[in-house]
Amino acid sequence: MFGRTFRDQDWPLLIVALVLCILGVLQIYSATVATKWQDAWWKQIVWILSGLVMMWIVSNMDYHVLMNRIVYLYGACVLALIATLVIGNKVFGSTRWIGVGGLKLQTSEFVKIILILLLAKLLTDWKLDTLEWRDLGKLAAVVAIPMALVMKEPDLGTSLTYIPILICSVLMAGLRWKYLLILSGILLVTLPIGYHFLKPYQKDRLVSFIYPDRDPKGTGFQVIQSKIAVGNGGMWGRGAKESSQTHLGFLPVPHTDFIFSSFAEEHGFVGVVIALVLYFLLIMQVVQNAQTATDRAGLYICMAVAALLLFHVLVNVGMVVGRMPVTGIPLPLMSSGGSNTWSVFLMLGLVNSVRLRRFVN
Repeated sequence: MFGRTFRDQDWPLLIVALVLCILGVLQIYSATVATKWQDAWWKQIVWILSGLVMMWIVSNMDYHVLMNRIVYLYGACVLALIATLVIGNKVFGSTRWIGVGGLKLQTSEFVKIILILLLAKLLTDWKLDTLEWRDLGKLAAVVAIPMALVMKEPDLGTSLTYIPILICSVLMAGLRWKYLLILSGILLVTLPIGYHFLKPYQKDRLVSFIYPDRDPKGTGFQVIQSKIAVGNGGMWGRGAKESSQTHLGFLPVPHTDFIFSSFAEEHGFVGVVIALVLYFLLIMQVVQNAQTATDRAGLYICMAVAALLLFHVLVNVGMVVGRMPVTGIPLPLMSSGGSNTWSVFLMLGLVNSVRLRRFVN
């Protein structure tokens, strides 16, 4: 049984993920050498290795078992978010982390997995060909509760990652085009209103995105320095530990949110293309598993994971080149961080679980 399970694992998916992890660790080491974050690279290795164990465990679980317990898991995640707000660790003005056995976990990262499973469960149980307004309202409410709690932390970036899960799920379930057009119109009307509910620093990020040169030493500093770093890379890059923006301290947090800027400066256009091709292969492998899923639940799970990964890559890469506002959304498998690394491996484990159901008699 073990040999069969080992043979049937999605090895292309795992290999591409590990290559991205290796690129991330090497870049974290290069970007943080002789800085206060110089131990970040080996911590990332620990998170990757433990993430692989988590992926293996989830891969060998039947995802239907998780879906049957998803109501309790959803309740637990809401309680965890409330606990984070009440007793969590406050860092840089945000209460996003909670201490668990000496570790600081970002609870909002694991909510993504719960929402993927819950929406798949609901849509599968409803057995609808097309969604009506009441169905959309129920799904939106399910997502809105944790989203509101995460925004309260405040963490706008992570809360926005819940939206592609919802959008992908309803589109796969069958959303009428007229509903989509109406919802798009409502979104366009409410965006200016929503701006007034943002925190001051969030408003500054939006303004700096549109007018980065208005405050080049303040709110526009991150975007300007990031774009300079990307431009410095040229065709072939400046070389490891040779990048001026990264190693002279101009590029903020070069191992987390802006790791792609640092990577582009050191490895140039060629390195960027290689990294983006790897992400394309990763996402396409997830989509391939969706196409071969044995039921609609597996389809929903895989496509929601693919949509979420795509959203992360597009927003992070768009952010570092000044095409997206700075939101603090990490680059999957490359950015330093335990919670995001674990959540990505858990999602890949779900995808692999969907794949392995094809080989169960």
